[in-house]
Amino acid sequence: MTPIDGADAIPDVEKDASGETLAAVRSLGPGAPALAFDVGGTDIKSALFDADGTALGLRRTPTPVVAGDRTHAILDRLDALAAELRDAHPEVVPQAVGLVVPGIVDADAGVGVFASNMGWRDAPLRDLARERLGLPVAFDHDVRAASWAEHRLGGARAYDDAVILVIGTGIAGALLVGGRPYTAGGYAGEIGHSPIADGPACPCGARGCLEAVASAGAIARRYREATGVVPDGAKDVIARAAAGDEVAAAIWDSALDALTMSLAQLTAVVAPEAVVIGGGLSRAGGALFDELRRRLAARLSFHRLPVLVPAELSGNAGLIGAALRARELT
Repeated sequence: MTPIDGADAIPDVEKDASGETLAAVRSLGPGAPALAFDVGGTDIKSALFDADGTALGLRRTPTPVVAGDRTHAILDRLDALAAELRDAHPEVVPQAVGLVVPGIVDADAGVGVFASNMGWRDAPLRDLARERLGLPVAFDHDVRAASWAEHRLGGARAYDDAVILVIGTGIAGALLVGGRPYTAGGYAGEIGHSPIADGPACPCGARGCLEAVASAGAIARRYREATGVVPDGAKDVIARAAAGDEVAAAIWDSALDALTMSLAQLTAVVAPEAVVIGGGLSRAGGALFDELRRRLAARLSFHRLPVLVPAELSGNAGLIGAALRARELT
């Protein structure tokens, strides 16, 4: 079969954004074989999970770029990926498909309510994918699916009430209440766009969103704007702060304060047992986790302090969550 444009033939070992190889992808355990797709604005992660829960053919493929609504271009890409995966592994017969996407997602209705970077609004993605792929489709939000994977197999597996926070270029979140995702029709979990200050302006159109202050992307951007120096990401700003750079220290301190404020509000309202933090900023280690623990304890009084733990499934959590959701249909 001719490989998909912009991608090589499917390999059985692929590195994800954190450098993790297929061998490190956590097995789902025994269950029905399933196709899984994690669609992002830049790339699509795909794999075929066999009956032992092993991911086969894991890889990234560029997300099609077209003007306006990308729905049908993405479905074409998923169809081609599914065919390649099946051809490469004819011994594995998938029973269902897991599909997760960004934006506002009504998983129960199977609808992509809105995603500005995908150009869709009220798109019946589950039904369209089912028609195209010829299999039952489990449809969900990418970060909610990742949170479900962390609950089943990763850092949140010991907790039924948890917040999963992914801090990267932006900030995304999901809530687990009583061991189940709390969705509110797709609108719950927008922690990155919770207001924590009067500014700066956020690309979403609001002001003072957590994401505009404390995401890895915002930390690097704010340092660049303040100094004219282009840092090598948030990690570079944090290292400069530790080395005595006063501008970097002020930016990192304000990011920590913003995260503390957001976690304090979540603790007071939702009272999670744990906050599981993933994304690129989570690799800051003690500079992030120890400081947040200290500041959160100082901020609150009678509240039950959540345990702060790192996510365990790295960049594969959304894909694993998609596969787990697909298995629930069989």
